[in-house]
Amino acid sequence: MRRIPGFPVDTDRSLNLYVIYIALPALVLVQVPQLALSSELLAPLLMPWLVVVVSGSLVWLLCRMLGWSREITGALLLMVPLGNTSFLGIPMVEMFFGSPGVKYAILYDQFGSFLALSTYGTFILALYGGGEKPSPAGILRKIVFFPPFIALVAALALRSFIFPAWLLSMLEMTARSLVPVVLVAIGFQMRLRMPVSELLPFTAGLAIRLLAVPLIFILVCRLAGLTGPAIQVSLFETAMPSMVTAGALASIAGLAPRLTSALVGYGILASFVTLPFIFRLIT
Repeated sequence: MRRIPGFPVDTDRSLNLYVIYIALPALVLVQVPQLALSSELLAPLLMPWLVVVVSGSLVWLLCRMLGWSREITGALLLMVPLGNTSFLGIPMVEMFFGSPGVKYAILYDQFGSFLALSTYGTFILALYGGGEKPSPAGILRKIVFFPPFIALVAALALRSFIFPAWLLSMLEMTARSLVPVVLVAIGFQMRLRMPVSELLPFTAGLAIRLLAVPLIFILVCRLAGLTGPAIQVSLFETAMPSMVTAGALASIAGLAPRLTSALVGYGILASFVTLPFIFRLIT
């Protein structure tokens, strides 16, 4: 599509905006009211934060040991702990686990990855990107006014409300558009260029993001005897490649833009191989 003259160069931006403002909120409104509140929901709520702690610690230690620059350190601290648990994660969960797994993926993404991007991610950008330190009010404002988060709050408030058939049908039809639209947007914005000097940080970041972290959590859950759909979907989400939004923010902040772009682009391609492997280990 990028090579067809009729498509604008920023087509992916329009598609991403459609996903953020229309398709993803519709999916949240359809799936979340089906949640039965129970202790199993702790997995998708807590695991993404544990992923940030574990992967962030691994990256920081590796950067200190190898003496990588501040720019590369900041890029890896942003890109490795934050996974593409929404744009890629939700379609992949639906593909591998079916529709029943999507509600757990939404919780993992909205209460985990999105909040981590808004808090941890903003802190890393301010610390390593040379920008102004974000205020707590600014972080809270970003969270409260994010459309999928608004939809999540509305869905939780409307759990006992039965949608009219026409409205539910419209929401379901809109929600089904998320998978094709978001995968086209990801393909449209992929850029696979990277200097040789950043090959080692790229390889390390990709290995931690796609293999090391999910394998650590799979082992811990097996040793602890933790099972069930919520655990399986949460473990699967830990294996997603780096977040597209985090890559865009890192590039804007000047944090090794070619490295961050490569982590997003090559990470998506590599995940087509690693995700089936991780799925077999989980199930």
